[in-house]
Amino acid sequence: MRALDLEYMWDLVPVLVGYIPLTLFMALVGMAFALVLASVMAVERVFRVPVVDLFVRLFISFFRGTPLLVQLFLFYYGLPQVLSFLTNINGVTATIMGLTLHFSAYMAESIRAAILGVDRSQWEAAQAVGMTQLQMMRQIILPQAARVAAPTLVNYFIDMIKGTSLAFTLGVTEMMGAAQKEAAGSFLYFEAFLVVAAIYWILVEVLAYVQRRLETHLNKAHAR
Repeated sequence: MRALDLEYMWDLVPVLVGYIPLTLFMALVGMAFALVLASVMAVERVFRVPVVDLFVRLFISFFRGTPLLVQLFLFYYGLPQVLSFLTNINGVTATIMGLTLHFSAYMAESIRAAILGVDRSQWEAAQAVGMTQLQMMRQIILPQAARVAAPTLVNYFIDMIKGTSLAFTLGVTEMMGAAQKEAAGSFLYFEAFLVVAAIYWILVEVLAYVQRRLETHLNKAHAR
């Protein structure tokens, strides 16, 4: 049994850390788009607009029921064969698309549950003062639902960061892709993947800390 090459691992850290901005970029952009799309779908699922509701349910069912990796391959390798304008799509764009659609399906259900969890008296009060459904959702319901859904949404963001590791299958050199290349050149696969695992672990722990602080802040604000 050979000893770990600690010097190699130490030298590899700054190399992989240099790809953190790309990982965070894909996750943040994907999260922003997913949050908007999920909110729209959640509101639709609450009001159940005829015909539209069928498509939304199919969308959620498909993206919750198929693996993220399969979806990424569909966007990057499959769709360009069907839609010519996507021929020049790059791996980063395909990854963001995949993360957006995949996680928006999960987030939509979480946001819908949070919306339905708002006390009915809030809905009745908004209607009593003559608010339209759009005004009621924007000014009364969604802000309260956001407090309930926030911790869960942070969890999805954490999962999204881990999901960016699949981008290397589309030719994107992010942290996982860089670790794969370094390992292929040195044949020190265990060390390389141990370093990248540690970096992801640290990122997730930082976000978990932020999540705990956010929950504490929201609970204090609600208590007041």
